[in-house]
Amino acid sequence: MTRVSVSPAMLRWACERAGYDMEHVAARIPQFPAWIRRERQPTLKQLEKLAKLMHTPFGYLFLSEPPNERLPVPDYRTVAGTARQRPSPDLLDTLYTMQRRQGWLREVLVENDAEPLAFVASARLVDDPEAVGRQMRRVLGLDGGWTAGVHTWQDAVSELRLLIEQLGVMAVINGVVGNNTHRPLCVEEFRGFALTDSYAPLVFVNGADAKSAQMFTLAHELAHIWLGTEGISGFESLLPGGTEVEDWCNQAAAELLAPARELRERWWTVRRTKRPFEALARTFKVSPVVAARRTLDLNLVDQSTFFNFYDDYVNREHKGGKTTGGGDFYNNQNTRVGELFANQVLRAAMEGRIGFKEAYDLTGLRGGTFQEYARRLGVNLP
Repeated sequence: MTRVSVSPAMLRWACERAGYDMEHVAARIPQFPAWIRRERQPTLKQLEKLAKLMHTPFGYLFLSEPPNERLPVPDYRTVAGTARQRPSPDLLDTLYTMQRRQGWLREVLVENDAEPLAFVASARLVDDPEAVGRQMRRVLGLDGGWTAGVHTWQDAVSELRLLIEQLGVMAVINGVVGNNTHRPLCVEEFRGFALTDSYAPLVFVNGADAKSAQMFTLAHELAHIWLGTEGISGFESLLPGGTEVEDWCNQAAAELLAPARELRERWWTVRRTKRPFEALARTFKVSPVVAARRTLDLNLVDQSTFFNFYDDYVNREHKGGKTTGGGDFYNNQNTRVGELFANQVLRAAMEGRIGFKEAYDLTGLRGGTFQEYARRLGVNLP
């Protein structure tokens, strides 16, 4: 039985990277403490099990010192004076998967002489973000008061996501890594990200967030596509003082979801009710914080009113209100994979341009699960 030498420092780093303590790992791999103390050495099979448990590339464990892992896209979560911890394996794996899907789809579209999407990077930071937000509404085909026709935040999120995909933008909403429910994505780490490309742009929304927050994230990341600035977003509070890009995207997204004219009209109806910002939130299918910030930006309330509400709402929200997992597995694939991407993969598999193994890897679905999802999309595979 071949045993290999691995640095205890790398083993400790893998633990920290995965967010596990030593006891958690030892409960699953009893030999782990002995490896740390250099009393024993792991076999290759044991090391592979450890790498899988840690969600760490196997080859990393043989390095002499930990790698400096960086996000493959700009980080717009950073606020001056604050430091970010290293990105989690869950975030990195999600980003790499989305980049691979985007790269694959871009290649397919270019090979088939597709036209680049005119709206990608069509805006600049010097442009009025509210004017761009109105343009986004027109391109999406959203009429005034469209949310009146949807009854729940879930319906509104689904409707907006479908409209975004119809533009040619991959719109993915997922609260876990792939389909692994044991690897939930952390809302405190990120809310969403955008990957720009003139042929295959992609927006990703952390599905572990509240539905009302997902609406704003979808719009915000779409604004990134319009601006042509890819990156990862947090915008935990929507308070002033973020990066120039994030503030611009926030304003464009706010106008897209809660147009100034419509919101002013609605405000005079609800402003004297007990919870006016919640009433606005229900009307426009956004979070109450977005609704409140919109009234502040439109000079309908003063800063003290906004901040009093904001502090109270955040305290209440932290006690609950986040969405939970579950639901029909195959329905979930419509948001985790998306019909825009899935149909291209299915077509390529049916025409023999890619093998089924590659199709499985691209979608994260395998065997009968892949076949059943295809059937639900109206494709009967051989």
